This record gives sequence, C-alpha cells and structure tokens, in this order.
Amino acid sequence: MERKRIVHTLDTPYSAVEWYGVSSPIFSQGLYAHRGHHRPQISQKDQDVILELLCHLLSPLGTHRRLFVTPSKGKRDRKRKRAQDEAAPGGSATGAASDPVPPTPELAGYVDVGLSHISRALQGMSSKDMKPYSVVFVARSGQSSAFHCHFPQMVALASQSQPPEKAVRLVGISKACEDKLSAALGIPRVSSIAIREDAPQAKGLVDFVREHVKPVEVAWLKEARAGKYLDTKIDAIPTKIGVKKKA
Repeated sequence: MERKRIVHTLDTPYSAVEWYGVSSPIFSQGLYAHRGHHRPQISQKDQDVILELLCHLLSPLGTHRRLFVTPSKGKRDRKRKRAQDEAAPGGSATGAASDPVPPTPELAGYVDVGLSHISRALQGMSSKDMKPYSVVFVARSGQSSAFHCHFPQMVALASQSQPPEKAVRLVGISKACEDKLSAALGIPRVSSIAIREDAPQAKGLVDFVREHVKPVEVAWLKEARAGKYLDTKIDAIPTKIGVKKKA
C-alpha cells in the first residue's frame, strides 16, 4: 500500500492568464495558475489554416535568404575570405564584379524573429514612431514556467495602447509547427515570430487570427484594481512518500 502525505502550498486567489495554442491550448503556469479554469481552444481546422497562411506569408523571406544570403561560418572564416580578397589581383574589387543581390522583400521590415527582439519591441509599443504588432507566434516547447507567466502579460499590457479590435493576438505554436516555420524562413530554429500592423500580404492571416483568437486576458489586473479582499488560497496536495533506503 502506498504511503501518502498531504503537502500544503500557497496559491494565488487571482485568475490565470489565458492565451491560445495552435496544437493545444496554452495555460499560464506558475504564480498565477488557477486550477479548474476554462482553457481556450482552437479547432484543428483553424490551426491548419493559420499555419498554412503563415508559412505562405514567410516563404519569400526564406527564398531570399537561401538564394542570396551566405550562412555565417564564424569570424575566422570572414577574416580568411577578407585576406584572400585583399591578396587577389585588384584587391576587393573582385567582389564588386559579382551579380548584385536583389533587395530584401518589403515584408522583412514588418516581421520580427526572436524573443529578445520581440520583448524589446513590446516595451516600446506605446511609442507612436513604432508600428505595433498585430500577431505574435511563440514556440511552446522549451520555455520555462516563468516565461509562460510574464510574456502573455507583457503582450496584454502592450495591447492597451491599441484599439480593442486591434489588440495583439498571442498564439502558441507546437514543435511540428516550429519546424515548418523554420523551413519557411530558412533558419535553423524559430522560437517566436511577430508580425506588425499593415504588413504587406498579411491581411488575410491577421483577419483570420483576429476572428478566431481572442486577445490575451489578464483578469487579475481587473480583480486587483477592484480593491476587494480575497481569501488566501491554500492547496492541499496528496504526495507519495518514498521508501527509505537502508544504510
């Protein structure tokens, strides 16, 4: 017979922060997790449409990268090539004789990749000089519980500077979706992608996401502003007691 004991943990009385996942609903974990709360979901059909539209939108960026951008091999390789160009007859003029590289697609100025870049942009969304985000896609796998706690709240607070109908949508992507987006962009790994307002060729994707994905809700902000007293929440969790090892 298994031996159990009751472990008491201190939980918050405030509601959780909810945001949507492409393959399954994402639920904010950590400080504001609240058991028994309804989890938002996206149907499988809508998931496939979102992924298809997003990959189709990003594919020109990946094509340009594969055809005209040389993958970096480190500083030593760049120094070696620079030395070879300088030693060649005519110096560095040999590089000028090559075919000119076409400009990057206009969409590149409306797409940000990487959590650090997106986080800094979210902090500056109140500035009128910066185009706000319309949709942010974030990889679900490999993220800490602290990320799931603070990032949705950051998106929700950044959306307060926007009209309600243009609030930033946050969508979690699964590992399978992450691999497809990496292939579409032509980079090894994609942890997050953000699309800014008025991005070219993105209207169909943005409208579809806004229709099927609600903005991030931070219910505890309203609850805290209400100024009502909330009882301390203490959870009692049954835990197995391991067998003692003999010395």
